Amino acid sequence: MFKKVLVVVLSSVALFAAGAPSLVETTKIIKGEVNPLQEFVGTLKFDRNSVLAAQNSGVVKNINFEVGDAVKKGQTLIQIDADLLNAQVKSARANAKSAKKDYERYSKLLETKSVSKKQYDDMKLKSVTTQSTLNELEIQKEKKSIKAPYSGIMVEKSIDLGEWVNAGTSLASIVDTSKAEITFNVPLSIYYGLKKDDTYDIRVGKDVIKGKMSGAIPSGDKITRTFPVKFKANTSKIFVFDGEEAKVSLSKNAVQEALIVPRDAVIKRFGQNIVFIIDDKMIAQMIPVQIIAYLQDSVAIDGEGLAQGQNIVSKGNERVFPNSPVKIINK
Repeated sequence: MFKKVLVVVLSSVALFAAGAPSLVETTKIIKGEVNPLQEFVGTLKFDRNSVLAAQNSGVVKNINFEVGDAVKKGQTLIQIDADLLNAQVKSARANAKSAKKDYERYSKLLETKSVSKKQYDDMKLKSVTTQSTLNELEIQKEKKSIKAPYSGIMVEKSIDLGEWVNAGTSLASIVDTSKAEITFNVPLSIYYGLKKDDTYDIRVGKDVIKGKMSGAIPSGDKITRTFPVKFKANTSKIFVFDGEEAKVSLSKNAVQEALIVPRDAVIKRFGQNIVFIIDDKMIAQMIPVQIIAYLQDSVAIDGEGLAQGQNIVSKGNERVFPNSPVKIINK
């Protein structure tokens, strides 16, 4: 068994060393009209960026986060001292409970006419008033706890333990990193080629994300004659920075002739887009290309030495190397 496997492996190596042709499928390069792409640089901003403020005054008792921490919606971030308020709530709760019992007792006594209607009404008012006081104090107590309005990253802490804060004092800042808005300034010739809610590939650092065109601002730069166009993107699966550079390639609102090939014909090799054309001797020639437009299943490309009618590898190109022999199987 071992000898058989060894023979197969050695045979494969021998064939490779002898330059065995790679099996490929090819198609002809055609020429057609396309909308060429133009690259634009924009800025990414997180959709939600909030400054959290104190809703009433007091001493900062607890801080439950550090800058850079990921927090969940509803998580208590800062606790302002509420010892006095807690005592008031406890007293108000006891008063409300007692008044409610008295009101229920007076309701039964009224049925037997053991109390007057006025006594009953006074007790009812007392029950309502004490419950209202309790509700108000509980709301004030709740405001002593500063909670995360949504899940996000804490980006700023503006106070320290033991510090006195007044209502309206800025305490911290949080950003929602899961959604971003990206703005590009484009000329009208590009804007008229865009469609609202269509998605576009946007490059942020080394990542490519899908951005949905959400709208344009009808107030632009009078010198450059460009106008802000906004895209919405989900950034929950990548790490990005507020204010980071983003790039997008958009089609001009004009047509030009270009060479068109199947999308599968263009692959990444040595960090660049390339295609393989087949010469008369059935040898694959690698040519670096630039993509100038995207069609449905095809792309428009530009590359030195390319011409209409040339045979280009459309399938099997991942097995092809520069200046290597090939065999076309779809003639």
